[in-house]
Order: sequence, then structure tokens, then C-alpha cells
Amino acid sequence: MPSDPSSLGRLLDRLEAAKRLFGSGGGRETAQVLNALSRRNFFEPGSLIRYHEALLFFRAYPPTREVLRLVERELRFFAARIARFARTGADLDPFEEPDVSGIAGTAFTAIFSYDITRWLAAQRGVDIEIDWDACRPELFGPLLARLHPYFDEDALIEANIPYLAWFRAAQRGRGSDLRWLIAQIERLPVSPAERAELFAGAKIAVRWTLDNAAFTRTHAWLGRKRLTFFHNRPLLQRREVSLAAELDSSPLQLHRLSARRGGEMLDFFRLTSATRYRELHGFTYGDPERVIHADLGRGVEVCVNGVPPDHRLPLRAYHSGMFFKNGVPIGYIECLTLFDRMEVGFNLYYTFREGETAWLYARLLRLFRQLTQVTTFAVDPYQIGHHNDEAIDSGAFWFYRKLGFRPADPQVAKLLAIEEARLRADPQHRTPARTLRRLAAGWMLYETPGAEKGAWDRFEARGFAMALRRSPFPPDVQRAKQAPDETRFIRKLQASTRLRRLALRLGSKTF
Repeated sequence: MPSDPSSLGRLLDRLEAAKRLFGSGGGRETAQVLNALSRRNFFEPGSLIRYHEALLFFRAYPPTREVLRLVERELRFFAARIARFARTGADLDPFEEPDVSGIAGTAFTAIFSYDITRWLAAQRGVDIEIDWDACRPELFGPLLARLHPYFDEDALIEANIPYLAWFRAAQRGRGSDLRWLIAQIERLPVSPAERAELFAGAKIAVRWTLDNAAFTRTHAWLGRKRLTFFHNRPLLQRREVSLAAELDSSPLQLHRLSARRGGEMLDFFRLTSATRYRELHGFTYGDPERVIHADLGRGVEVCVNGVPPDHRLPLRAYHSGMFFKNGVPIGYIECLTLFDRMEVGFNLYYTFREGETAWLYARLLRLFRQLTQVTTFAVDPYQIGHHNDEAIDSGAFWFYRKLGFRPADPQVAKLLAIEEARLRADPQHRTPARTLRRLAAGWMLYETPGAEKGAWDRFEARGFAMALRRSPFPPDVQRAKQAPDETRFIRKLQASTRLRRLALRLGSKTF
């Protein structure tokens, strides 16, 4: 007999509420709810998704060993739950939404870059194929002109071209459409950039069947060669975190991975990102010989990588990294550095946003300050809400402000002063969305002791790059970019006050 939906809903409410009940017997409550839910059947996708996300949260933040055991048991058999759910004829489309994609036993369609699609096809074989129903065949023209010598017989004169029929005419033999296409593209006498452009222009959608693979969000973790950090006390709140104190804390122990292990970790990063519809330059082109591991404490680890000289940005040094809580991937970071200024892109996966976010962010900045000796951290307007409704809804501006960041734009600073005065006068006041959007109009900066105050307020890398079209970049910067790793490149630039003055002058112009 089907479970009472309201009863199931109440159990899920209790499980989600348990994220805020660490300590004071919360582990017992969580274990009881997990035991009850393990015996329930799910008859609509929303409830099943809620259950999966809560399980992942407690896999990363277990209060007790018993909760961890129950969570791992439920995740182990989650693909079977999905299979039972699918047999009812239920709609599986909700499992393809970007916030929840990647659950074991599901599938989804996405458009990736050529290099990641090629890599996935080599890694996953028959699990990934062209999704013709999601493609627009009329975009295949430039590609088909390369694949069949007589395609122009139609292309130059016909209005209604059977693009898929031409694809089949060009294809020889049977097998995967995707792997055949990639093999043909690889044989073209063009540069890697042109191959990527041809593929991108066709906007080829691929269908990825995940099955019960170890890389799915349900199962992805680093393994058991580590001690589990159990949260038997309340989680650290933002008000308990001092960014200044963390930046001034003892140096972290860094360990450089072997090239083999670095390559394995980059593969892990790519799969973990792709299951979430995401790609990152540093993961796609990461240097396996330059992967650094650090233990941040409280069960958190991070692996940071650079990119080899051929894939470096023209101006800024590039670092990317993925961080893990008790072995579970919970987010990634992307850092762009020029002289003593670092732009930080921090991305915590939605599932884990009720965790110790402020402490985690502060520890990551501690790591990157140690690696690069930067003195100013910058946050892009998008991160705080510019054209980003999710950041507006989450109040991202106040997350950074309460850690000590300040607006670089004088007009935004004036608006902030007014809004903070309102908050002091009325502690119940909540900043409306329209004000948050105005506050997100410019960069936010955090300057450490020793930083030149205000030096980077008007700087934008885009403006610097535009100005260099008329003012050639000094050749010694190009020599610095050939350094074996990104941190040495940064140090070489930091040693030149002349180049720094040039960057500040040109990057502060308005275009």
C-alpha cells in the first residue's frame, strides 16, 4: 500500500531540519528519521531528490558513526530506488535539472565543449551518445561540409536540407555516432582551435547514461584512507569566523602529488564537474605535474592545480581546485592572479550550503595567500548578484561583507553605508532584492595588512587587456609566463614594481 505522502513529507522535513541540530542529541534524531525513511517508497521525483540531497549532506557532515553507516547504506542502493521509481512510469525529467543532475541511475542531456566531449567519449564509451532529439541539425552545415565531399550539392542551392541524412551518408560502418564524429574531426587538417570551433558551432547535444557508476554524485568520494570528522557539536556559524585570524594562522602543510596521482585527480574533477553540467578551464587543461594537496582541518581537503604554459591566460595566473568534506566533493574554486591581487571565484555545490561555508572560504583564502603571497582578494560582481538571481536570493553580498570585504565602487560604498545604518537602527530589517542588485554593481575587495590601500579599487583586468592593444605588454612578462608553474610566474611579476604601476594605470581606464 503506498505510503501516506504527508507522512513522507514530514519525515523529509525532519531530516532537513536535522542539518541545524548538530549536538544536543541531534544524531539520534537523524538516525531515527533515516531508519524510517529507509522503509518508505517514493512516488514523486521531488521527494526522492530531497532525500538524495539530504543523504549527501550527512555523508559530508555526519554527526555520528551510526548516521554515517545509515547514509552510506542508503546511498549504496539509491540507483535501485531510481530503477523502481522509473518502472512506475514516472516522469524522470526533474532529475536532469542542473541543481540535481548526476544522481546514480539517471541520465541527462548537455552540450559540452569539444575537448570535454572528446574526453568523455574516450572515458565513458557507450554511456554517452549524440542526442539527436536535442540537436538542431541546421547548425551542422559547416561540419558536414568537412565530412562529405558532396554536401555542397545541397548546401549551395537547396532550402530544405536533410542534414541527418547527409550525416548518415558520410558515416561508414556502425557504432557510436559520437565516437565516429570525433574520429573524423580529429583527422581534419586544421588546428585544435578550429576543431573546437567547428564542434561548438554545431551545438551538439550528448546524452549521458550514468548507471550506478562510482563518479555519480551519489557515490563520488575520495575513499577511506582518511579519518572521518564527526560533527558532535553545532556547525561553525559565520559570526564565529574571523577572516583576518584565519589569514594570520599557521601555514598549512602542502603536498605535491605525483604526476600519476595528479592526473587521476584531474580526471575526478572533470567527471565530478560534467555530471553537474559544468566545465572549468583549469580542470579541462590542468597540469597533472602541478597538483597540490592541503588538509584544511575539520575533515576538509583541497587539491589545487595550475595549467601548463600552452593553456595559460594571456595576462593573469590561473589556479583551480576542488575541495572535499570527509572525502565528498562539495565545491570548487577558481583564482586569477595578477601581481598582489587575486580574483576569487568560490562555488559551493547547492547541496552543502548549510555547512560551514564561511570557515571553509576563509581557510581556502589562507591557502591561496600562502601559495601566492597576494595581499588583496577581489570578488567579481557576478558572485554577489550582478545578473545572478541565485546570489541575490542567498544574500551573497552580506556573506562577503560580514567577512570584511568592502565595495570598491564609491557609489556602492555610499549605498552600503545607508543600508548598514538601517540595519543598526532596526535589527529586523532585511535588505530588499532591488537594493542587493544595486550593491552588486561593483567589485568587492579584502585587503590584508601590508596591502596598499585602495590601489586596486579602479582596476579591471578587462580594461588592462583592452589597453594593451595600443600599449604592447613588456616582453619580460611573456618570459615570466613560461615559468614551470603558476606560483613562480606570480612571484616573477610581483618582483617588478614597474610592471605593477603599468597595470594599475592601464587597468583603471574606462572603455
